[in-house]
Amino acid sequence: MKKPQLKKIDTLFENRYVSVYDLCYEDGRHYYDASRRKKEDLVAAADKPQLPDAVSAFVILRCPDGQERLLLFHEYRYPTGQYVLSIPSGLIDAADRDSEDPAMHAILRELREETGLVLKEGDRAELISPFVFCTPGLSDESTALIAVHAVLDENHHLSQSGAEGSEVFDGFQLVTRTEAEEILKRGTDDAGIPYPLVTWAAMMYFLREFK
Repeated sequence: MKKPQLKKIDTLFENRYVSVYDLCYEDGRHYYDASRRKKEDLVAAADKPQLPDAVSAFVILRCPDGQERLLLFHEYRYPTGQYVLSIPSGLIDAADRDSEDPAMHAILRELREETGLVLKEGDRAELISPFVFCTPGLSDESTALIAVHAVLDENHHLSQSGAEGSEVFDGFQLVTRTEAEEILKRGTDDAGIPYPLVTWAAMMYFLREFK
């Protein structure tokens, strides 16, 4: 399949957090891209996929009662103005990029910061997808998906005290497969608030894995 030819990229706005680019595929037609990336690193101009911007984890815990539960938590998302049902996620930073496996290095750090979990012998983390796009149009934001299986010991307490910067959390929700099905059917959390696509994907993975 022949793809449209990118003719030029103009920078419309740029700061340390996000930039807006005009992707010109045809004269007189404009397609706008809001991106964390610098102009030279844009996915639209790359010959092949690069590292994702972020990493997200589907964390399945075997709890002290022997039942498996999916780890979710309530995280304040500023663009929505709400606490939404989320999963451990975070940007891949410079230190992660210098490691042998940037996505894995990043998610292990995010787990420590956002949940207090440190994987031990017998726990495992495996890559599901190295690069998926998060939005359908205006942004090229992307994430890697990693599944984490861990045993939650009786003496281990989940903690969000390691959150950094502007991150704001409001407790955990460990859901069974029956509860995950109910949330999926309802399309919202218990308070009637919609949840992100990656949370939907985590619940679908949790249910699929059981089957």
